[in-house]
Amino acid sequence: MKFERFFIPSGEADARLEVVAAKPQHQGPHPTIVFNHGSTGRGHKKTVYKRTWCPAVVGSYFVERGWMILFPQRRGRGKSGGSYGEGLAPDGSGYSCDIEIATAGFERAVEDVDAVVRHLRERSDVDQSRLAVAGVSRGGILAIAYAGMRPATFRGAINFNGGWLGRACPAYEIVNPSLFERGGSAGISTLWLHGRADLYYRLAHCRGNFEKFLLAGGQGKFIAVAAGHALLFKPALWKEHLDHYMDGLVL
Repeated sequence: MKFERFFIPSGEADARLEVVAAKPQHQGPHPTIVFNHGSTGRGHKKTVYKRTWCPAVVGSYFVERGWMILFPQRRGRGKSGGSYGEGLAPDGSGYSCDIEIATAGFERAVEDVDAVVRHLRERSDVDQSRLAVAGVSRGGILAIAYAGMRPATFRGAINFNGGWLGRACPAYEIVNPSLFERGGSAGISTLWLHGRADLYYRLAHCRGNFEKFLLAGGQGKFIAVAAGHALLFKPALWKEHLDHYMDGLVL
C-alpha cells in the first residue's frame, strides 16, 4: 500500500486541507471512504496539532478490500492551513467544556468534511454511488452526525469509540447525545464499535448515545469489545465485525 499526500481547498481562504490517501492498484472508479481523525487528547499541546494522522492499519484494511481511503487533516491539523479551532478554551488551556464552544468546534469540523466531499465529487476515480464515512473518537461522532446532516451522501458510516467531549466535562452528557442525534436522519445502516474499557467515553454513556440516535430515526449496530480507546489499532477485535458490515455495502 502506498500513501499519496495532496492538498485541497477548504471553505476558508488561504487554508488548504492536507489529505493522505491510498487506493487499490486496479483501475477505478473505486468505492471510497473518508476516515476522520480524533482530537489531540486534552488539546493543550500545540506540537501534537501538527502530526499528520493516517494509520497504516486502517488504510491497509480498506485498500485490501478494494476501497480507496482518504484521511483528511482538518484545519490546523497535520500540514493543513488555518488555525485549529475545534472547541479550544480561550485561555489556551485545552478543550473547553462549554457547550457553545464545543458545538461551534464541531460545526467547524463539519465545514472541513464538506470540503472533502466537494473534492470527491470532482474525482473520476471515485465511485460516486459507493461512498462511506468513518472516524475515531471525535472523528467517529463526526462521521455519524455528518451522515445525517448531509443525507444521500454516504452509503455507510462507521464509528470507532466516538464522542466529542470526554467524561472529564460534565457537559458531555448533553453535547455527545445531541450531536449523535443529528445522524438519525441519514437513512443508512451504521456500525458503532466501542471498547468496554474506554476511559474517555464510558460504555454506558456510549450505549445511551446509541439509544438517542435510534430514537432520532437512526439505524445501526452497536458492538462492544474488550479494549480501551486504542481499539482502532487492534484489528483482531473489530475485523470480523467490520468485514460483515462492509460486505453489506457492496451491492
